[in-house]
Amino acid sequence: MFQTLLGPIANIVGSIVNGKMEQKAAETKVKIAKAEAQAQIMLSQATSEADWEKVMAEGSRDSWKDEWLTVLFSVPLILAFFGEWGRVIVAEGFAALDVMPSWYQYTLGVIVSASFGVRSATKFFGKK
Repeated sequence: MFQTLLGPIANIVGSIVNGKMEQKAAETKVKIAKAEAQAQIMLSQATSEADWEKVMAEGSRDSWKDEWLTVLFSVPLILAFFGEWGRVIVAEGFAALDVMPSWYQYTLGVIVSASFGVRSATKFFGKK
């Protein structure tokens, strides 16, 4: 008699346990699929950024813009060593840049960042 009752109860309990295990397995598969998709997206982004930097570096190989910007940014440094008149010129120049519209200042920052391939510098210029 107990066997007749235990058999169906064991089947019910077994199917409940199997259902829970299948549910957990399905949830785990979903989590794994999401993690794999996120990893693929991150890999794709990193590859795209590296490809972009490579293209920009190749495009700048025969360009004088980097040298021009280096010379341009060296002028205030050099003038600072020419006595009071040099420091006045530098100070007045920076004061004039300080009152320029913010879009112009940001554009200069982007130009320099793009020229030297320093993407993180754009974050710095955006914090003004």
